[in-house]
Amino acid sequence: MLSVSYKGLNAYQIENEFLSLLILPQYGCKLASLYKKDTGREFLFQSLREKLTPPPYAAAFSAYDSSGFDEVFPSIDACPYPLGKYRGIPIPDHGEVWALPWQHTLHADGLGLTGWTQSPALPYRFTRDLTLAGNEVRLHYRVENLAKEPFEFIWTPHCLLHCSPHTVLRVPANLKEVMTVEHTSQTLGPWGTRHTYPQTTSVQGRPVNLAATEPVTAQNCEKFYFTSPNTAGWCAICHQDNGDSLTYRYDADKVPYLAVWKTQGGYRGDYNLALEPCTGEWDDLYMAHKIRRVAVCAPQATYEWNFTMSTGQEKA
Repeated sequence: MLSVSYKGLNAYQIENEFLSLLILPQYGCKLASLYKKDTGREFLFQSLREKLTPPPYAAAFSAYDSSGFDEVFPSIDACPYPLGKYRGIPIPDHGEVWALPWQHTLHADGLGLTGWTQSPALPYRFTRDLTLAGNEVRLHYRVENLAKEPFEFIWTPHCLLHCSPHTVLRVPANLKEVMTVEHTSQTLGPWGTRHTYPQTTSVQGRPVNLAATEPVTAQNCEKFYFTSPNTAGWCAICHQDNGDSLTYRYDADKVPYLAVWKTQGGYRGDYNLALEPCTGEWDDLYMAHKIRRVAVCAPQATYEWNFTMSTGQEKA
């Protein structure tokens, strides 16, 4: 493990013969780079900013860096906390932990880092242990509920990935329908519109392959959830120009929902996508509570799950 500088911030470079990672402990322990050595593939979308500034608590996510892998917890959309003693406390845009200071310790073998942070407003401590092992990034999460009442949350990895028209999505075959939650969608229609997956028809009547990536000239952005739980606990992308693949595997009973974000030039001109396994649905914790599609940590207990990112090579 090396201590390096990245866009004006302290960073740790963790690497082995397969992969090189960059972690920013000053910026919510953001994973800034996931680099595959044999093909020279950078999987994570990179910021064009020369310097990064760590956000203050409750910052608007759109006002800061949109690149790499940020942790989103305990909600994706801004909303009031939905229940109990803490009911009504505002949860910021993209949650709290991406814009909180973290503490961390390094693994003795130099191949990992454990980071943790605690909310100033809600009763939880959030911990993530990251280990590089072969061609995998292994992440273990633990949420500690510090209250004497249940704590509800949504977690998702906001991991923005490089893409091109060669990039395709891979999901289990039972996922055959999606629902859009992007209000500005010019392709899939207003929030709540359902579509067959992968083949559907846009609101303008043109055929759309939701598993494919359109060129940046499409100037659109989409966010949709699969309407059935992802019981297989995996999803992936493949860059078909050279076969580089990235597969997520995770505990399906703890992380049962799956969303996809694509910005094909339509958000700030960015061009990226994100596979977003989620512990709750529809981005909004308050709504997830109402429809009982939310993770619940018992009083003064812990909720833990595993999430692994594996690089690979598909045959051309």
